[in-house]
Amino acid sequence: MLKLKIVSPERIIYDNLAESVIVPGTLSQFEILTNHAPIISSLTRGTVVYTTKEGQFKITIAGGFVEVNNNHVNLCVEC
Repeated sequence: MLKLKIVSPERIIYDNLAESVIVPGTLSQFEILTNHAPIISSLTRGTVVYTTKEGQFKITIAGGFVEVNNNHVNLCVEC
């Protein structure tokens, strides 16, 4: 499981566990799963899709950044 935190300048959008996260990277979309290698990447306009035990959720973003380290995924996004 991943500890996912998605924040925007206005609010915390999500702060809980997730099974996977798909983000719109600047070069291409990529998926983050448990034990993903550490990475910091910019994000472009697109959709963030995250899957939890409750289901799959989507957020449209205008851009931002993602940091992955030790099963912690932090997204700072503009909605």
